[in-house]
Amino acid sequence: MSELPEGLQEFLAEAGWGGAAVDPIPGDASFRRYFRVRRPDRSRAMLMHAPPPHEDPEPFLKVADWLNRHGMRAPEIFAADPAKGWVLLEDFGDDRMRDWLDAHPDREVPAYEGAIDTLVELHGRPAGPFADYDMPTYQREAGLFTEWYCPARGLDVDVAGYGEAWDAALAPMMPRQRNGVTVLRDYHAENIMLLGDPARRAPQGLIDFQDALVGHPAYDLVSLLQDARRDVSEELEAAMLARYCDRVEVDGDFAADYARLGAQRNAKIVGIFSRLHKRDGKPRYLDFIPRVWTAMERDLAHPALEPVAQWFAANVPDELRRSGGGKVA
Repeated sequence: MSELPEGLQEFLAEAGWGGAAVDPIPGDASFRRYFRVRRPDRSRAMLMHAPPPHEDPEPFLKVADWLNRHGMRAPEIFAADPAKGWVLLEDFGDDRMRDWLDAHPDREVPAYEGAIDTLVELHGRPAGPFADYDMPTYQREAGLFTEWYCPARGLDVDVAGYGEAWDAALAPMMPRQRNGVTVLRDYHAENIMLLGDPARRAPQGLIDFQDALVGHPAYDLVSLLQDARRDVSEELEAAMLARYCDRVEVDGDFAADYARLGAQRNAKIVGIFSRLHKRDGKPRYLDFIPRVWTAMERDLAHPALEPVAQWFAANVPDELRRSGGGKVA
C-alpha cells in the first residue's frame, strides 16, 4: 500500500469514521487521490484528497450541492475540510461505465442511452450559478495544442493565426449559448457510475464535475460521444446524437456547433495529453492521442471549421495528420 497522506486518520476520526479500513484507489490525471473507506459494520465511503495549492475541493463541493439540489445524482457529501483538501463522500460502487462496458460490450447501447438521458435531464434544469464558458476560456483551452503538442513534435507554427482561426470558427456559436446549460466538461464513460441494476438505464451517478461552467449543450455530448479513452463508433455517435435531438429542442445550427466544440475539445485534449507526458511524466496518455486526433479530423471536415482546417493544412504536415498525430517524443 502506498503511504497515506498526513492528516487522513485525524480527518476520518473527526468525521465519525475513525478506525475504518482505508484502501487507495488508482488516481487520474490530476493531483487528487482517492481512497475507499470501510467500517467494521460494512458501511463504506469514498475519501478524496485534493490538497492545496494544486487542488481546491471547494468547486467540487459547490457543484455537487447544486446537482443534488436539482434532482441529479452527485455523491452525497458526508464531511469536508476544504482548507486541507479532504472530502468524505458517498461511494457509488464499482460499476464505472467504462469498466462495466469492457465486461459487457453487448450492453453498450442502453448504457449510452442512459448517459444521453442524464444529459437531457441536466439540460432541462436552469443553468447553475457557474461562470460562463466564454471565448477566452475556449481560446485558452484550444491553445494547449500549440503550447504543448506542437513543441513536442518540433513544429514551428503560426500561433497568432491559430487564435484568429478559432475566433472565426467559434464566434457564430457564441450567441447561441447565452441561455446556456450546466456543462460538466468531463462527461464520459470513465466519469459515469452505473447505479442500481447496470443492465438497465438506471439513474447514473456523476463524478469529476468540479470544473462545471455554463455553456453550449453540445459540449458534454461531444465529451461523451467522442471519448478520448474509449472507442465510440460513428454509428453509435450518430444514434445517440439523434436520441438527444429527439428529446431536446435544438436549432438548425446544432450539428455545426457540435463539430465546432468537438474540434475545440479534441485540440485541447491533444495538448493536455502532451503536457501530461512532457511536464508530468505520464506517458500513458500518449496512447489516446490517435483516437482523439481521428475524431478531431472528422470535426475539422465540417464547413463550420474551415478557418481552423485551413490553419491545420498550412501548419501541420499531412503525414503527421494521417498518422493520428504521430508519436510525441
